[in-house]
Amino acid sequence: MEKRKLGNSGMEVPPICLGGNVYGWTLNEADTFRQLDSALAAGLNFIDTADVYSRWAAGHMGGESETILGNWFAKSGKRKEIILATKVGMDMGDGKQGLKADYIRRAVEDSLRRLQTDYIDLYQAHKDDSSTPLEETLGAFTKLIEEGKVRHIGASNYTGSRLAEALEISQKNGLAKYVSLQPHYNLMERKEFESDLLTAVEKYNIGVIPYFALAAGFLTGKYRSKQDAEKAARGGMVGKYLNERGFAVVEALDAVAKEHQSNPARVALAWLLAQPGVTAPIASATSEKQLEDLIAAPELKLSPEAIKKLNDVSAPDAA
Repeated sequence: MEKRKLGNSGMEVPPICLGGNVYGWTLNEADTFRQLDSALAAGLNFIDTADVYSRWAAGHMGGESETILGNWFAKSGKRKEIILATKVGMDMGDGKQGLKADYIRRAVEDSLRRLQTDYIDLYQAHKDDSSTPLEETLGAFTKLIEEGKVRHIGASNYTGSRLAEALEISQKNGLAKYVSLQPHYNLMERKEFESDLLTAVEKYNIGVIPYFALAAGFLTGKYRSKQDAEKAARGGMVGKYLNERGFAVVEALDAVAKEHQSNPARVALAWLLAQPGVTAPIASATSEKQLEDLIAAPELKLSPEAIKKLNDVSAPDAA
């Protein structure tokens, strides 16, 4: 699998990032282990998780995904073959959230323990914390890099202005710089990234690893009615797409997939990979077939006509 450089980090990653949000939620430990073995064998060795995964599920406390990954590292001995990304900042309960220096210090130790590793390749601020000075957050991350516990840092869910401000502060004060951005970006969610974030991404040479690359599964074509959504674990996330624009996008994906002898999921990922600034879309899989789609998507090169068709139908003001 051909690698891409993640911004100016010097780190090379595969063109797809495997989403770990399903580990311990809709994918149990045994099936996760099998998926990780298969992904690594195919060259897909970039995995994204977060401390908060999957706190939203009934009976979960957060840390489930990291724990399963740690168990796989311990069993497989493959930690050094994986580019591991995790995140800090979301609400873990009992006041554990945000990006203050003392909390980052506690949170990274918790993540390292769960992951059964002594370093994280890409440690990301899961969301901006306006109550904490950027200098404090970046200073805490810098110390973790100096100690070897973190190799690179990234940002997620930042605005373009806050991302630029953080990068300027790093430059001015000699602090660690964000090398990546994890935004919400896909065919159904284009406006914020393209109108606000892309300028900063290109100016500062930031790698982009969009989450919900398949719009919580909507872009695979499996949700074509409210009834379809009601039957799925993640169905509640796609309700806002069940409208004229959403169905038009799925129809266009079907047409492009037929033209390219492919399927909607691979086409949606290939479209993202063709967009300016994008390094490696994040997508999760809960079956062997879905994993096959993630592995195959980077090989699919869409025609200019196909990209235009998808651009037009998914334009934020379409329908």
